[in-house]
Parts: sequence; C-alpha cells; structure tokens
Amino acid sequence: MASSTVNVARYTALFSGVVYGWYHLRTLQGAHNQHKLEHAAHDRERLIAEAKDAWKKQQEAAKDTSVVSDPEDPRFDLEKLLAKWDKAS
Repeated sequence: MASSTVNVARYTALFSGVVYGWYHLRTLQGAHNQHKLEHAAHDRERLIAEAKDAWKKQQEAAKDTSVVSDPEDPRFDLEKLLAKWDKAS
C-alpha cells in the first residue's frame, strides 16, 4: 500500500485539477456567452439599419406620385414612367 503522504498528494492533485477545470470552464463559458450577446446585438443593429433603409425607400416611392401609370389617363407619359422604373431598380 501507498503511504498516507502519497495518498494526500494524490488527492490534493486530483482536487486541484477538478477545481481548475471548473474555474476554466466558467471562464470559457463566460467568454462564449459574452460573444453570443455581442453577436445578437450586432444582428439587431444590422436588421434595424436594413429596416430603416427599406422604410426610406418605401417613403420615397410613395412621395413620387407625379408619374401616372395608367395608359388610359390623358396625363400618361411613357418616358416619365420608364425613367421612374429605371430609377427604382
């Protein structure tokens, strides 16, 4: 059998390894959670920016009602309509 000093050294090393593993896991998990939060915030900012751009385009399109798209209307102008479509795309 091993002496009690050797057993104390073994269990001390085992306990120290378990505590170190637990601490290291907490630090890695904390860093991962922080990265997930930053990524989610960045995605939200990107989505908000895209929504604002889409809203601006929609508002600009709504303002430009001077072009008549009905060919039966006497105010219909094909050149203006084509220019508007070219500008929109």
